[in-house]
Amino acid sequence: MAKIEIIGADHIPGLLAATDQAVKKLSEYEGGYFLFPGFCDVHVHFREPGFSYKGTVAAGTAAAKRSGYTAVCTMPNLDPVPDTLESLNIQLDIITRDAAIRVLPYGAITMGEKGERLSDMEDMAPFVCAFSDDGKGVQDAGLMRAAMEKARALNKIIAAHCEVNELLCGGYIHDGAYAAAHGHRGICSESEWRQIERDLRLADETGCKYHVCHISCKESVQLIRDAKASGVDVTCETGPHYLLMDENDLQEDGRFKMNPPLRSRSDREALLEGLCDGTVDMIATDHAPHSVEEKARGLEKSAFGIVGLETAFPLLYTYLVKKGIISLNTLIDLMAVRPRERFEIPFEGVTAWELGRESVIDPSKFISLGRATPFEGWKVLGKCIMTTL
Repeated sequence: MAKIEIIGADHIPGLLAATDQAVKKLSEYEGGYFLFPGFCDVHVHFREPGFSYKGTVAAGTAAAKRSGYTAVCTMPNLDPVPDTLESLNIQLDIITRDAAIRVLPYGAITMGEKGERLSDMEDMAPFVCAFSDDGKGVQDAGLMRAAMEKARALNKIIAAHCEVNELLCGGYIHDGAYAAAHGHRGICSESEWRQIERDLRLADETGCKYHVCHISCKESVQLIRDAKASGVDVTCETGPHYLLMDENDLQEDGRFKMNPPLRSRSDREALLEGLCDGTVDMIATDHAPHSVEEKARGLEKSAFGIVGLETAFPLLYTYLVKKGIISLNTLIDLMAVRPRERFEIPFEGVTAWELGRESVIDPSKFISLGRATPFEGWKVLGKCIMTTL
């Protein structure tokens, strides 16, 4: 008879049917298992419509479900961009047809994500989880203010990819020691935190619910910490790679290229501190599949983005929980509870894990069509036994 321990029980009573079903199945096994609320990732790219050679809703949701996720939010850098209800409906039809778990799309903040005029936010609002121009920062402060005012009226979140274009200078990795030593063009941290600083001021002035995507540097952590203390309605996310790696881990390989980039050790330490003190609200993977060709061109010429759904929990459990940096309960809050609370996503489904199972991360075994991960070869603990909706 299996021994089953439930974590996050405060949130599971509303999931009794799924819980009972999972317990019944697990009782057929020997050993010990942990049952958690289904994970929720508020930042993934499934590439449909428009880029199905990189990834699909079917493959992305299958990978997510096998990895303990029962809900994800998909970013809008697609073709067509979901900037009107008509274009959004193309994506919604694919989701209805192919999704294995709950998929909630973002609507774009601006038409075509071009940063020139607002999208049809009011028409899309009932069908999207939030608004974002992910992949691009909204450069015009007046336009961002207008977006925040509209989002507040619609009771929707603005989720911002923060990046000041004029500070990028053609960079593609962190502007730090590795870039200098290897002759690479760097992306400065200020390109991220300067726009966060602007947006926090606008969020304070408009009363908008504001969420910062994939923060990567110490200045961003402190700005958000201070803004929370002053009453700004702000949350933020970071990714497993920013918590577990820094520029010292870089290799001359496209699987180490993402945006924002892996930054300095002090940045990683600040993110971990923010995770522990509650400044960082949730962990999102920024799962971003690309073709093999697109990731085989080295640091300079490869596409930005790595996959993350199939490695997130084992990595974080092994290298944060088992090392005593955070508790297992805190990890479940970061991956399952807080994302749903902030984005008002229902709790549904449970996931069962055998936490003592050892493995080595092997991208050839991924369900995701994208296989680029900087964690290839890392030893981890934890295997997902089942995910029940």
